[in-house]
Amino acid sequence: MSLYLLARWLHIASGVVAFITLWLPLVARKGGALHRRVGWVYVGAMIAAAISALVISGWRFLQAPREQPIALFFVYIAVLSAASASMGVRVLRTKTRTGASTHPLDVGLSSLLLSMGLFTVAYGLRMDVPLLWGFGPVGILSGSGGLWYWLRPPQERMHWWFQHMGAMVASGIGTITAALVVNARHLGIDGLQLAVFLGPTVVGVLGLNLWTRYYRQRFARKAPAATGRDIPGQARSARAS
Repeated sequence: MSLYLLARWLHIASGVVAFITLWLPLVARKGGALHRRVGWVYVGAMIAAAISALVISGWRFLQAPREQPIALFFVYIAVLSAASASMGVRVLRTKTRTGASTHPLDVGLSSLLLSMGLFTVAYGLRMDVPLLWGFGPVGILSGSGGLWYWLRPPQERMHWWFQHMGAMVASGIGTITAALVVNARHLGIDGLQLAVFLGPTVVGVLGLNLWTRYYRQRFARKAPAATGRDIPGQARSARAS
């Protein structure tokens, strides 16, 4: 079996698992056993899907010039989804930090995502491909937001909670968008239509804003207003929530 065919089957299998397991952590009790276990399955499946997508779409980008726009889109989606899911894990592991983080994984993934977003937008504008310049800003915002988060000391007591939510929502947006673009034609829809590839972004961003507002109000009711000096006690506050 060729590497390309092996990557294709791995991508299909891991993509299905990622799409299925994406939803349960959203409704499960945050921090509970089900949330954590299914979340780990999603992260693992997303990384496997991203690696296989890089093999498949990277080969198409180099070997099939006519398919470069759609190949670049899936390379970009792979980086977006995997980097965001990885960041969602990293913020939980570093939630007790009180200073900036310059860990290569933290700064590197955010820098890669920002660079891919900028390149995707530039390529999309040059080739006049709305799919690319319309979706590219998601990576730009996620990557620059990640650098802003890592390269500064934490600014609020529950910083890791909100950053984890944002990162996993960004990963989910990438997962759903890729699934829609690939499968839209089976429903008689053009997968490159604006509503198809921007719909998950709009819904995800609106949902994240509502979700963030809800938890900020909830945490404010359970604990006094905190400043940067209160951050070492964040683990205790998280358990209480």
